[in-house]
Formats: sequence, C-alpha cells, structure tokens
Amino acid sequence: MRAVIPLAFFAIGALVSACTSLEAGGELQSGRRAWFAGDNETALAYFQSAAHKDPNYVYGSVLQQGIWSYVGRAEYAAGQFTPARQSLERALSLNKPEDIARLYLGLTLARSGDPQRGLAEIEGGMKGIHSWLEYIANAFRFSFGEFWDPGRNIRAAIEGDLAMLSSKDVDWQKLMADGEWLGKRMEEEVDRARRRESRDRSRDGNGRGDNP
Repeated sequence: MRAVIPLAFFAIGALVSACTSLEAGGELQSGRRAWFAGDNETALAYFQSAAHKDPNYVYGSVLQQGIWSYVGRAEYAAGQFTPARQSLERALSLNKPEDIARLYLGLTLARSGDPQRGLAEIEGGMKGIHSWLEYIANAFRFSFGEFWDPGRNIRAAIEGDLAMLSSKDVDWQKLMADGEWLGKRMEEEVDRARRRESRDRSRDGNGRGDNP
C-alpha cells in the first residue's frame, strides 16, 4: 500500500505540471497576438503571467524560444530597459544559443547607455539568426526547411547590416531600426513558415486524392 501512494502523488504532480504548462502556452499565444498588434503593455502582462506559471516554458518546435525572451522583448518595447536586460540575460542563461534574445539584449544595452557591448550583442544575434536560417534551409531543404525565409529576405537584410558593421561606419539609427525589424520579422516567420508548410501539405494531399 505504501508503494501506491507515492505513485499517485507523482501522477497528480505530473498532471498539475501539464495543466500549468498548457495555461502558460495559452497566455504566451495571447501575448504574441498583442505584441504583433503593437499593444506592448498587454503583451508584457500576458508574458509575465506565463512566466509566473511556468518559468521554464519553451515555445516552438523548430525555432525554440524561452518565455523570458518574450518577457524581455516586451519590456524592451515598453521602454523598460533595466528589467528587459535582466529578463534577456536570464533567457540566455537558460539557453545560450537563443539568438533573438541576444539581439534584443544588444538593442537594450545600446538604448540604456552601453553601446559597445550592445553592438557586440546585436552583431552576435544577427550572425546567429543568419546561421540558424542557413542551417535550417540547407539541412532540412527537402522538408520543413524550404518554408523558412524562402526568398532569403531576412538573410539578405542581415547581410546588409553585417556589412555595415564590418566597415566600422555604424549608422546607429538604421541599425536599431533594422534590429527591431529583424526581431519582429523572425517572430512572424514562425507563423509564416507554419502556414506555408500547411498550404504545401494541403496541395499535396489534394493531388494525391486526385491521382491515387
């Protein structure tokens, strides 16, 4: 009988954890919708609530991003640079290769009086995003990789900024605007790639149905 009780508690704990992660996922999606709409304060409230429910929550299957990255981005967009830095550094401590968080950390540092480190983090974030897109497009070109940045618009924009950075003639206004565009564009690409893949599968399914 004693052996049954711990198993029951374990099962209950696992169920509670799953429900909590499900709630966090729902709030993250609500936050993403608000963020896309430009409602940064509402987005931040949703992301903070999700982080409170599950501080280790990770969104995405192909491009994986932790909840603290979302909190930090919304704090940055709301002009809350000190907490944004803390949230983004926390995101990177949990997942060092998270390049969108690194990009936003650089933007945050640049806007809060540390342009030298900010520049290094922006450049590192851009290089990481570019490398990730190249890897996905080539390593998985016969499956989901073909749906990410298919026209190379994102990578071309990054290449232009990296060329500017290598020349040491930095146009800060352009760099900051481009960095903010890139961060949001990559988040949009998550949904765009999913829609492209869904349309492609739907066409294939219809084709197979017409030609058994």
